[in-house]
Amino acid sequence: MDIPKQYDPTEAEQHHYARWEQEGYFAPEINRDPQATVFSIVIPPPNVTGSLHMGHALQHTIMDVIIRYKRMCGFRTLWLPGTDHAGISTQLMVSRELKKEGLSRYDLGREEFVERVWKWKRESGGQITKQMRREGASVDWSREKFTMDHDLSRAVREVFVSLYDEGLIYRGNRIVNWCPNDQTVLSDLEVQKDPQPGKLYYLHYPAKNGKSGVTVATTRPETMLGDTAVAVNPNDERYGKLIGATLLLPLTGREIPVVADEFVDPQFGTGAVKVTPAHDSNDYEMGLRHSLAQVVVIDAHAKMTEAAGSDFAGLDRYKARQKVVAEFEALGLLEKVDDYEFSISKCERCKTVIEPLISLQWFCRMDKLRDLALDFIAGENKPQFVPEVPYQKVYIDWLENLRDWTISRQLWWGHQIPAWYTTDGKVVVARSYEEACTKAGTEELTQDQDVLDTWFSSALWPFSTLGWPEETEGLKSFYPTSVLVTARDIIFLWVSRMVMMGMKFMGRRPFDDVFITGTILDKDGQRMSKTKMNGVDPLDVFDKYGVDATRIMLASVGSTDIRWNEKQVESYRNFANKIWNAARFCLMNSEGAAVDPESLRAGVQELALHDRWILSRLNRTTGDLHEALSSYQFHEAVQTLYHFFWDDFCDWYIELTKSEVTAEEATTRRTHARTRILTVLEQALRLLHPFMPYITEELWQRLPGTDAKLLHQSYAGASPTIMLTAYPLSATELIDEEAEWEMQAIIDLISRVRNIRSEMNIKPGERVRILIGSPDERLRKVFSVSIDQISRLARASEVSIRDRLDAPRASARAVLVGGAEMAIPLEGLIDFQQERQRLRKELDKLQAEASKLEAQLGNTGFVERAPEEKVNELRARITDIARRSAQLRQTIENLK
Repeated sequence: MDIPKQYDPTEAEQHHYARWEQEGYFAPEINRDPQATVFSIVIPPPNVTGSLHMGHALQHTIMDVIIRYKRMCGFRTLWLPGTDHAGISTQLMVSRELKKEGLSRYDLGREEFVERVWKWKRESGGQITKQMRREGASVDWSREKFTMDHDLSRAVREVFVSLYDEGLIYRGNRIVNWCPNDQTVLSDLEVQKDPQPGKLYYLHYPAKNGKSGVTVATTRPETMLGDTAVAVNPNDERYGKLIGATLLLPLTGREIPVVADEFVDPQFGTGAVKVTPAHDSNDYEMGLRHSLAQVVVIDAHAKMTEAAGSDFAGLDRYKARQKVVAEFEALGLLEKVDDYEFSISKCERCKTVIEPLISLQWFCRMDKLRDLALDFIAGENKPQFVPEVPYQKVYIDWLENLRDWTISRQLWWGHQIPAWYTTDGKVVVARSYEEACTKAGTEELTQDQDVLDTWFSSALWPFSTLGWPEETEGLKSFYPTSVLVTARDIIFLWVSRMVMMGMKFMGRRPFDDVFITGTILDKDGQRMSKTKMNGVDPLDVFDKYGVDATRIMLASVGSTDIRWNEKQVESYRNFANKIWNAARFCLMNSEGAAVDPESLRAGVQELALHDRWILSRLNRTTGDLHEALSSYQFHEAVQTLYHFFWDDFCDWYIELTKSEVTAEEATTRRTHARTRILTVLEQALRLLHPFMPYITEELWQRLPGTDAKLLHQSYAGASPTIMLTAYPLSATELIDEEAEWEMQAIIDLISRVRNIRSEMNIKPGERVRILIGSPDERLRKVFSVSIDQISRLARASEVSIRDRLDAPRASARAVLVGGAEMAIPLEGLIDFQQERQRLRKELDKLQAEASKLEAQLGNTGFVERAPEEKVNELRARITDIARRSAQLRQTIENLK
């Protein structure tokens, strides 16, 4: 059969994906079994402004491995794709486009600006979904969603109105995180806290009664203009007599009290702290407890207000800081300034320093919603986090300390808050303008200008995408979903909120499991980011090494953090080439044969050792893969596949069966050998398909005998494709421990001979004598039966097998499995001095290992704590080293 010498991944990637999508293989409807178990995943919706990065590629690979595996297992699978409208990010992107035209959003007005964003979305947005096709993501594109779609917007309004009617959404003045650059409020989770060196200023406030007064320590002296109290801990004996005293606030002419509050840390600074309720979240809460005034001295643009005083009004907050410090110093009230490292809060998008401000915003009350999630995980241990440690505890701890969620944003792009105001200021919350008019009894209404936090609509994603609030078939079939694959940094922003909203509005969990992927770091161990310019573009890696090689490397990451190393992808490209070359060998020697799964079950006991061995290894590998994939152990699954394909199949089975497969005479034996190797290859391609979909489809389509009869019964009537075949099941009766042990003995022997040939630089064409000694009759029989294969693969002129080794002194020796010994007479083959040096190095290495193990066993603490089997394993290893060392010393002596 004609097959190219080289695998061209680009051609396969373009051809096969288009066919898969066109044939409808990704849709759940392809499954014709009405009793099929449902398995569904919703994609974490990437920003519509985004492009593929390594985090996406990792998550999408893991999700695709899962969904392809479940599809091949006969599940009715849905992987639902979509994108997020990404309020701030998208508005900023379109605003930048307008700026190039000399315009701002205010020049267009809200309605025209929003239309401009929709136009941008239609023409330029969604680039990432095009890139997902390149990845091989088998999502159901017919169900693709966007968080601003009409039906999803309806769900958002329904949830908002319902929560408002229950008193769980309210509007009020509260301290918020304000970004002066983006001009919007941010939730606590959108704030980035960065440690940085700064200053701690010690300011003295005189007492009204002329006594000593109080010194406070602060990192923000400019906010003292808005102070309304000084607080001390009631248990701090230093300040007991000052509680209730009145202080003169410098630069303002105002008087402020000294209050007692247990929140104050006596160890910080002087133990007395200034209280600015309008510009610090902790001070805000303290102000409420003590009924303190809220004096706003910094505005939304981070400039000082009139309330700061005429000398400061209009100044930038940092200019005001300098002026406050200078004036305190001039007044003799600046006691000292210390170097001080502290965390500063920044907007996670634009990195502007956040300004805590009191603002009229919409909030979601979280206590009842939080309790739904906490009760669910306490009662049913759901969702099940993988890995459970540390993520379950992190999730629970955060829920237990949850504060109300600021859900309004001062943007134009997003879900406009469904609240209207009458001319006299009455608030009307409704699902539509018409409903609001009916509720208000008037058409003179103005809608709230704010939009909802992007994460509000994302929290509804598992059920809004399936048609809620309607009772659609999709919602009945695919909710709750099966697993969520996501990154650790949005457990709070997204995972917890989906659980709360799912429990609230569906009465059920949104998903059973949450798999937290690892993080791909740069080569120096730093997180990849645009600002650091240390990211790696997955598309570049696809172009260089192919999608399959990149995917299986990413799958091997699983839940661990790794440093990016392109050589790892290169090694998997080599793996792809190895598979291609192995398949090419099978196809070029396939005349008269075809794939036949039944051939792997018939007459197994009459088969040769190497055939029984490969069937055992195939079925063991199959069982191990099911176990690994069912428990989200992706790294283990990749390693299992890699070693079966590379070691068992390519390196050994092909070589062991080559003489039969390549025989010139067309015999029944040759046909059976060819059928067997083609079928083992076909089964192995199925096992590999979820990880490397393109090369497996390309090769599967070329194999003789791959037709519709190999499809899983759930896909009867579909066109032949590997992605709809049945994922192999492990036939445990074909797992042959004895065959594996015997074959391992032969592999060990041939490997030892090859190692000696390599280390001693024996020419490849030079045939060697192999002398084997073993007191084990069973082992001698194993070697005897396989003499022809041993001779061929080890390039031996003679293989002698006896009950004890009888070899010339000048021989290279090795200890084999089961205590057997092997020697290759070296007279006329090698330099004896070089061989002695090699053996001494091996002896030194063994002695170093023995010393290390003996030190471990000499540690009584280790012996007491370690499992008994581990201790016994170390003792057995020391015994084995002692035996091998004695043999090495004898060999060195023999070469003298």
